[in-house]
Amino acid sequence: MVLYLGMQEGARDVILSELRYGAHNYAPLDVVVERGEGVWVWDVAGRRYLDCVSAYSALNHGHAHPRIRAALVEQSARLSLTSRAVYNDRLAGFLERLCRLTGYEAALPMNAGVEAVETAVKLARRWGYDVKGIPPDGAEIVVFANNFHGRTMAAVSASSTPQYRKSFGPFLPGFVFAPFGDVAALRRAITPATCAILLEPIQGEGGVNVPPSGYLAEAFALCRERDVLFIADEVQTGLGRTGDLFACDHERVRPDVMILGKALGGGYYPVSAVLASRALMDLFEPGDHGSTFGGNPLAAAVGSAAIDVLVEERLSQRARAAGERLLGALGALQIPHLREVRGRGLLVGIELDVPARSLAQALLARGIIAKETHENVLRIAPPLIIDDETLGMLVEQLVEALREVAPTVAPSS
Repeated sequence: MVLYLGMQEGARDVILSELRYGAHNYAPLDVVVERGEGVWVWDVAGRRYLDCVSAYSALNHGHAHPRIRAALVEQSARLSLTSRAVYNDRLAGFLERLCRLTGYEAALPMNAGVEAVETAVKLARRWGYDVKGIPPDGAEIVVFANNFHGRTMAAVSASSTPQYRKSFGPFLPGFVFAPFGDVAALRRAITPATCAILLEPIQGEGGVNVPPSGYLAEAFALCRERDVLFIADEVQTGLGRTGDLFACDHERVRPDVMILGKALGGGYYPVSAVLASRALMDLFEPGDHGSTFGGNPLAAAVGSAAIDVLVEERLSQRARAAGERLLGALGALQIPHLREVRGRGLLVGIELDVPARSLAQALLARGIIAKETHENVLRIAPPLIIDDETLGMLVEQLVEALREVAPTVAPSS
C-alpha cells in the first residue's frame, strides 16, 4: 500500500499501526476520521469531509443524531444486556414500532445484517419442508448474479462473485443462480424444490444495479404462481435510502419475508431484523434459532429511536427529492469515460470505463468521501438529512472531479 505523501504524520502512524496489527481484509481510502456530525466527518488533522459512504447506508440518519444518541446514553446507564433468557422492558416496544412501520405481524431481531439473512434462509427452508412439503434436505433458494448478502458461509455460498468464494469451499448447497432482472430466466430456475427467491431490490454492492421497471412485481407474481416465498434483502436499500420506505415499495411489492439492518441501528449500534407473517414466524420454536445479543435492551432503545427519527423527520421523502436532483444533474453529463449514472433516491452509482478508485481519490482531495464497488462503479450515498446547499456542492465537486479524472486516466482494457 502506498500512502499519500502529503498525509499528516498522525494519520500515517494510525494507518501503519492498523496495517501492522490488523487483518488486511479492507482497502480503505487514505483518510483517518476521528469525529462525525450530520453529513460531515473530520480527520485527525481537522479537515472536514462530506460523507458519501454513510457506512454503506447504516448512517441514513447522519452521524451522531442527537435523539438517537440520547436514547443510547440513557439506556446504557439503565440496562444494556440480558440475553433472551428473560424478558426486558425495551424489546416489546421496539418490535411493535417495527411491525407497525412495516405492516408485518412479527419480527425476529438480530445484530448484523448478514445474521438476518441467515435467519431468513433458515425460515424459508423450514417453510419449504414443513409447509410446502419439499423432501428432506432438497430445498432450493434462487439467488441472483452479482448479489451481495454478506460474507458468512451461507452468504458466500449464495454469491456469484469469484473473490467472495475463492478458497472458501466447500459451499453450502441449495442455492440456484439466475441473472438479475430477467423474469424468463427466473421462471426457468424455479422448480418444485424451490422454497424461496432471495434478492436485493437494488443491488448496492454489485454496482447499484437497478432492475428493469416491473421486474419486482413480475417476480413476486411468479412466486405466487409457483408457491414460492419472496424474500427481500433490504439491509442496504431499506429505511428510506431509495426515496421510499423500502425499495420494494416502488413497485408496490410486499415481500413474504423482509430483511432489515444497517440504518435500523441509527448509526450507533448493530441492529437487524427479519419480518414476516405470524404464520411464517411461528414455524420457529424455542431453541430453533437465536442470538445472545439479538433484541438486547440497548439495541431495542436505539432501534426505536431510529424508527421515530426516520418517520418524524421524513427521511424517505427527503431522499426522494435529493435523489431526483442528484440523478438529474449527473444524468445530463457528457464526459469521457462516464458510461452511466443509475440509482434511486440517494443510492447512486456512477459507472466509468476506467477504475473508479481514481474518481474516489479525486473526490477525497476535494473533501468528499466516496468509495468504489466492483472496480468501475463509484457509489454515492450521503446521509438522507443532506440539505440543498450541501447537495449543490456535492454535484459541483462531482462534475469537477469527473472532468479532472477523464483526460488523465487511460481506459482500462
